[in-house]
Amino acid sequence: MKLTKKVWGTTKAGETVYRYTLSNKNGMSVDICNLGCSILSIIVPDKNGVSTDVALAYNSSSDYERNPASFGCVVGRYGNRIKGGRFSFGGKTWQLEQNEGNNHLHGASGAYARRFWPVSEESEERLTFRLESPDGDGGYPGDLTSCVSYSLSEDNGLSISYHITTETEAFCNLTNHCYFNLSGHGAGNILDHEVFIAADAITEVDAESIPTGALLPISGTALDFNHPKPIGQDIESGHPQLVFGGGYDHNYVLKKTDGVNASAWSPKSGILMEVFTNSPGLQFYTANGLEERNAGKDSAQYSKRGGLCMETQFFPDSINQPTFPSCVVTKDAPQDLCTTFRFSIR
Repeated sequence: MKLTKKVWGTTKAGETVYRYTLSNKNGMSVDICNLGCSILSIIVPDKNGVSTDVALAYNSSSDYERNPASFGCVVGRYGNRIKGGRFSFGGKTWQLEQNEGNNHLHGASGAYARRFWPVSEESEERLTFRLESPDGDGGYPGDLTSCVSYSLSEDNGLSISYHITTETEAFCNLTNHCYFNLSGHGAGNILDHEVFIAADAITEVDAESIPTGALLPISGTALDFNHPKPIGQDIESGHPQLVFGGGYDHNYVLKKTDGVNASAWSPKSGILMEVFTNSPGLQFYTANGLEERNAGKDSAQYSKRGGLCMETQFFPDSINQPTFPSCVVTKDAPQDLCTTFRFSIR
């Protein structure tokens, strides 16, 4: 892996924002910046050898101090939703900001996604960002140190590793919120993309997209991706869960496997993206909330279903659901998670 960097801008607080480029010998490159550890581009060759940028993004560093669509960033301290923004922890009841109706989403106004992450390591092996978060930050209990590392392999695998520690006790759910369009970031909707997800259930949600606590079997339903199918095949099927989300916006309970956990393929470009993770869940989101005002890089206009997200994660609202995998971090039990997005041609 080769790593280069250049100055990309300055935050309102005066911090210098760098644009880092990871590249390999196969013509793949990935650009990342300090604001939200955000992925700015993922360039891979398509079936004709044409370099294709498959990541939706904004043009300037100032856009990432707002980033209303959460393009490419690391969301937290808790990615996804917490019911009512309310939970019990350490013998106390806590109330977080409610920024999506009655609920808390992606850290709200204190989101990690819009913060400046200093770099703690730059090498030919990895690029690591480090964020210190004190007890009470964003309304959350416990101190937290988050290290997010990016590396690029010679077989076109982009790996994102999360190492989360605390000196007290806390909980955390970080994930990367990259929107992918494997036909090219400004190529229109992703309804023709064929998707595979190795999961037999989702965490069932209510009309506010909050888990009910039940694991809903999906075999043979519109939510089943155990056999690859185009996103557009069932997205308007009228399944109640799809009506609630306005499309796919669901946490898939991943099967335990040593192989591929999920994949997406564009018949236009021939680009295949395979996902490997040790996280228990994957939020599959089809950009149902994107609107034309989301003007992107290179004069692209991103609209509804103009990208897809595969956010590897703990389950939504897990802090309120004792049967879900625990996202609690202690001094003796840090979090160590890794997700790899591997690109090839099919």
